[in-house]
Amino acid sequence: MFDLISEIGQTIRNNKLRTGLTGFAVAWGIFMLIILLSLSRGLMGGFERETGKLDVNQISVWRGSTSIPYKGYNKGRQVKLKASTVDALNKSNNHYIGTAAAYKYIDSAKVTGPKDYVSDGIEGISPEMQRNQHITMLAGRFINQADMNLQRKVMVISKKTAKTIFGTDSASQVIGQRVKSLGLSWKVVGLYTREWGETDNYIPFSTAVALSGGDANIWSISVLADNISDEKTAEDAENAIRGELAKIHHFDPADKSAAPMWNRFTNYLQNKQGMKILDYAVWIIGIFTMLSGIVGVSNIMFVSVRERTHEIGIRRAIGAKRRNILTQVVLESVAITTLFGYIGIVAGTAVMQVIAHFIKNMERSPFENPTVDLGIALNVTLVLILAGALAGLFPALKATKVKPVEALRDE
Repeated sequence: MFDLISEIGQTIRNNKLRTGLTGFAVAWGIFMLIILLSLSRGLMGGFERETGKLDVNQISVWRGSTSIPYKGYNKGRQVKLKASTVDALNKSNNHYIGTAAAYKYIDSAKVTGPKDYVSDGIEGISPEMQRNQHITMLAGRFINQADMNLQRKVMVISKKTAKTIFGTDSASQVIGQRVKSLGLSWKVVGLYTREWGETDNYIPFSTAVALSGGDANIWSISVLADNISDEKTAEDAENAIRGELAKIHHFDPADKSAAPMWNRFTNYLQNKQGMKILDYAVWIIGIFTMLSGIVGVSNIMFVSVRERTHEIGIRRAIGAKRRNILTQVVLESVAITTLFGYIGIVAGTAVMQVIAHFIKNMERSPFENPTVDLGIALNVTLVLILAGALAGLFPALKATKVKPVEALRDE
């Protein structure tokens, strides 16, 4: 071990400038690899954080029009989704259909409070839609099943709406108060916020349907699919939902235009695959960035072998085997690469800690904890060892070909 350290020191002393520049290239390559990997993992963490807020097994269905004639019906017929459609889906015993929910938007409605009014409309919504809409309750409660069953005249308003119609968003002065809309009096039971938009005011879906005259038309239905785990089962779930809708509304089950769908689970899998590709791309970019440094290390080792030809000849003459020479040169290369590589690791780790501190204080950061973890450190260490071994391999092979007699003549 001491001989190896001495040899490394001698190599560095004999090629100070070249070793310094090459070492900087190695350190810079590792530094960039650490930064890119940390940001990539942080982006993946942010993606998982955001998808964790959603039901990724959600399939949204919109009303459409037929593109295939079916049992006497011409193509071009509109398929109107209704409240009864939601009930029929919930009553089906299909293996893939879990819970179906919908919303009914009444865009002409005003909401009037003691101070002012808003004309953003009212949205009839089911309790299951709270998660899908990214709704965070600040006070009170959201629409519940009892509200649905009894068609209660209750309303959940946004913080923005509260400030406009009550002059305050204080929960104690909002929750339990009465507002007027559609000629009726509504009790405010909840105050909410969400990341994008705070203009909707929510009432029970059943109440909105009743106000619209019973079996009202709706724009879309959200279905939470069961028993899906991959793209094949996600596609099967879409076909199952379309098949049930085809029975209800009398269209060809193969007609995708009649009931357009968006499968969040398929989208989730595609995004996840994209994140994996990004991770692989980062590794490739980082490794190519390191190549300039690795070539430099290999060049230094070639110079070192040439300068120590006489020494290698003496060692071979007194009985040193080729594998001993090969091992020594390769270990020297690994040690130099690892030394400067760890400088890059330390620098990259320090920079990412600073970046993570600032990102943590951001309200809507796309990253989640973009720092170096043990897994990244171990992977980079393995890359360093392999790169150092590769850089020293060719100079080491050249060293093993030195013939003792010719080397002893070389001065």
